[in-house]
Amino acid sequence: MQSIRSLFLAFAGLTILAVMALFTVSLTFAVGGILTVLMVGRALSLRMKPVPVRAKARQPREMRVWNDGRGTIIDL
Repeated sequence: MQSIRSLFLAFAGLTILAVMALFTVSLTFAVGGILTVLMVGRALSLRMKPVPVRAKARQPREMRVWNDGRGTIIDL
């Protein structure tokens, strides 16, 4: 009877150890996956550079230049 009880406790201990190891491995993969996604996102966002937009007036106007006494003002 004593050997059956010790055998049962050994199997229970091994089972608990296996479950804890499986949980640790799955948690490691989850954190690694999250970090991988964040690193890829950061790498892609650093590669994208804003493209300059050319601005034009809808109707062409003449350039106005005047002096207000404190400096020359140029209105394009």
